[in-house]
Amino acid sequence: MHISIQHKGTKVFLILGSFFVANALIAECIGVKIFSLEKTFGLNPLNATIFNQPEISFTLTCGVLLWPLEFIMTDIINEYFGPKGVKRVSYIAVSLILYAFMMFYFSMQLAPADFWIDVNAEKGVPDMPSAFNAIFGQGMWIILGSLSAFLISQIVDVTIFHWIKRKTGQKKMWLRATGSTFVSQLVDSFIVLFIAFYIGQGWSMSLVLAICLFNYTYKFIAAIILTPVMYLIHHYIDNYLGADLALEMKQEAMKS
Repeated sequence: MHISIQHKGTKVFLILGSFFVANALIAECIGVKIFSLEKTFGLNPLNATIFNQPEISFTLTCGVLLWPLEFIMTDIINEYFGPKGVKRVSYIAVSLILYAFMMFYFSMQLAPADFWIDVNAEKGVPDMPSAFNAIFGQGMWIILGSLSAFLISQIVDVTIFHWIKRKTGQKKMWLRATGSTFVSQLVDSFIVLFIAFYIGQGWSMSLVLAICLFNYTYKFIAAIILTPVMYLIHHYIDNYLGADLALEMKQEAMKS
C-alpha cells in the first residue's frame, strides 16, 4: 500500500503522534509541581497507613494529569498503526524530552541579566534565577526514572493490548484498552518511584510501594473515566478514514 503525506492514514498518524509527543513533553515539564488531590477538591487529606507507612495521601505530581490520556493515545495509535507505530512515537517522545532537558540545562548556565533577578520580587519571587533553576533543574534520577518507566510501560501496554486483541478480534476495545492500561500503569508507577526515589534518594521499599499504590489508583481510575473519550476519538477516526480504509489499517496493525 503506497502511503504519501496526503494519505488519510498518514495525516491521522501525524496528528496522533504530535499530540502524543506534546503530552509526554508537557507532563515531564509540569511534573515538578506536587499537589494534593484531596485539597484540590476541598477535602481533608486521607492520611492512611499503607505498608506500615503513616499519613499517606493522594499527593501527586502534576504529570499524572496527562499520563492517563497518554495511555489512551497509546491504545488509539496501537489500534490503527500497531506496535511499530507506538514504538516510533515513543522513541521520538523520549528523544525530544532528552533534548528539552539538555536545553533546560544549558539555559540554566547562562548568566542572568541584573534587572531580571528581582523583577518579580513584589510578586513573592525575590530570586528569579533560583526559581528558574528549581523548576527546570529536575534531578537526574527523576529524569532517568521517568523516561525508563515511560519506555518500559509503553512496551508492556503494546504487548498486552495485542494479546487481548488476538483473543477478541475487533470487538471489546474497552477490554484491551483497560486491560493493557491496568498493567502498564502499575509498571509505570512503580518503576519511576523505584529508580527516582528508592535508588536515587534512598527511600524505603515500603514507602515506595505505598506511594505507588496511591499513584496507580489515581491513574487507573482516570483511565477508566477517559474510556468514553477513547471511543469518541475512535469513532471520529473511523468516520474520517472510511470503513474500508479503517479496517485495512487495523488489520495491518495486527500483522505487525
